[in-house]
Amino acid sequence: MHSLKLFFRNIWLPVLLLSGRALAQTDSLLLEPLLVKGFGAQHYMAGLKVQRLDSASLAQYGFQNLVDLLGAQSNLAFRNYGPGQLSTVSFRGTSANHTAVLWNGLNINAPSLGQTDFSTIPVVAFDAMRIQYGSSASLVGSDAVGGSILLDSEIPSLGSDLKVGYRQASFDNRSAQLAGRYASQLSQKWRLAGKTALYHTLIPNDYPYSERQGTALLPTHTKQNGLVQDLYFLSDNQQEVSAHLWITDNQITLVPKDTAGREFTSITAYRAMLKYRWANLVASAAWVRDLTDYGKGALVDLEHSEVDRLANRLVYEYRWNLGNGRFLNTMLGGEFTHYRARLENYSDPLITENRGDLFLLTRMQATERMVLALNLRKAYITRYSPPLTPSLGVDYHLLRQERHSLSLKGNVSKSYRVPTLNERYWSEIGNPDIRPEAGWNKEVGLESRASFRGNQQFTTSISLYHNRVKDWTYWNPSKRYFVENLQQVLAQGIELDADWKWQMDNWALGATGGYAYTHSTQEKAYDAYSGDVVGKQLMFVPRHQAHLSAYLQSKLTRLTVYYKAASRQYTTFDNTDFLPGYGLINVIGSTKFSLGQMWLGVQMQINNLSNTYYLNVRNNAMPGRNYALSLTFELPNINKEKKSE
Repeated sequence: MHSLKLFFRNIWLPVLLLSGRALAQTDSLLLEPLLVKGFGAQHYMAGLKVQRLDSASLAQYGFQNLVDLLGAQSNLAFRNYGPGQLSTVSFRGTSANHTAVLWNGLNINAPSLGQTDFSTIPVVAFDAMRIQYGSSASLVGSDAVGGSILLDSEIPSLGSDLKVGYRQASFDNRSAQLAGRYASQLSQKWRLAGKTALYHTLIPNDYPYSERQGTALLPTHTKQNGLVQDLYFLSDNQQEVSAHLWITDNQITLVPKDTAGREFTSITAYRAMLKYRWANLVASAAWVRDLTDYGKGALVDLEHSEVDRLANRLVYEYRWNLGNGRFLNTMLGGEFTHYRARLENYSDPLITENRGDLFLLTRMQATERMVLALNLRKAYITRYSPPLTPSLGVDYHLLRQERHSLSLKGNVSKSYRVPTLNERYWSEIGNPDIRPEAGWNKEVGLESRASFRGNQQFTTSISLYHNRVKDWTYWNPSKRYFVENLQQVLAQGIELDADWKWQMDNWALGATGGYAYTHSTQEKAYDAYSGDVVGKQLMFVPRHQAHLSAYLQSKLTRLTVYYKAASRQYTTFDNTDFLPGYGLINVIGSTKFSLGQMWLGVQMQINNLSNTYYLNVRNNAMPGRNYALSLTFELPNINKEKKSE
């Protein structure tokens, strides 16, 4: 890792905006022939709400991280400590431990914590992204209780392009990126494609003020470096070999100038994956190492931990023609993962664990109007026996016309979450006998699509969900925070979404909005201590959230205005104290200029335009109005035109 740090330290103007490339979604429910590429389980998510972010959204947030992107594009609730600081998600009223984050099909949640810090995932690290709402344990396994974030790499087309960019923001925060895509024909049968991306972010948060309306801003200093490498070898006989590498190095120091009270955390992750595909058979192997160093004060003796994962996956998919326009797709697969954890605060110096999964996914085009999905997964874990997790989903076209369609969606699925390594093995307060969490998620939704003359499209949807989770894990303060299964939680709510687009000859207009009502409460208490909080809204879960964005775009210029609002968030279990609700306005404007064969991109961003005072956690104010300016130089793919010919 030392060599990687030296490279970032000496690179000349390291930078770039890597625009994500998204595949268009189809409106039809008819199944097309499938080849397993990446993580194909999304094809079997019938009845579930799945949101795919387009390439324009990914490009606008190319210098930022998942917190900024999802905060503007969804109604997910984040517990955010500030720029470059810890940011965890509450998905449909669940906790940070109930969201699975998958990179090319691999769950990258830290096994010790069971969650991901979204501030450490830059948008430049992936090419396509889906937000899957609701439980999907039968599809992705443990952690997917509230929802899943699916991050994927995509194969570049023939040719090459290069982008380099730099972003300077308020408080002396800055980031730099360099990325290239390339593809060439190696022989008559094989071609090579790939992507290489480097990123460096420095967030000193040099605020010109120390407090806002009497609340202090926590001084912090964050450094983030990373390398992403994707390589694909593709043949004309349906063979594909791919290698994926993602190295991240994140360091954050709280109150860095206070030598007695400062805290330092360094998290380094190595993620490597090798895949082989032949027609509909896919085999993959992955290695992940998570290293953490933590210290206080003089930072002389840091606590060190390391967790290694070796994961293997084998999947086969087959399509059956049932006649009369009916098809059945099945995916049969298995996974095996070996864990080795070394943490100083664990009861044993070395913890090992094996996890295995067998799953069968099916999706059937039952009629011209209806798609059914029945999925099953069974996990096998050292010292545990998680429940069988089935799911049943349906997509049904109530109305199919040339310019208008109305679809009904429904899904019932069982979920589970394996306790984290910290919950089981932390010295004195960990509980090796803690039970896995389990629950049932039910949801139903309607989606309407309409097109009008003048190239206008309008999409609306409504979703209702009911998610009950038993044996919810709780660090019990009445027993010196000993971990126990003390709660039963019910998360239920409604989500409304709308999207409008108007495409003209040289201009485009659009608006996207959404509202979410989330009622997430402790439904049952398993001991006397927690009985007084039954029926109370969970902490840091706003009941009401809304977002709205509108854009105006020409061929080379785009102006977007974002608005995000959240109601009060309770900071105590009994709801006696809370953080007030707030609304934020962000503005992003971008344009491009031709410089011969190169393009210069300029983007200006204004965050918190109204200078709103708000808190995401108690006793730590969020910054006021701030700005960012980014420049990108792009050498486009000059072979695209030749390819089309």
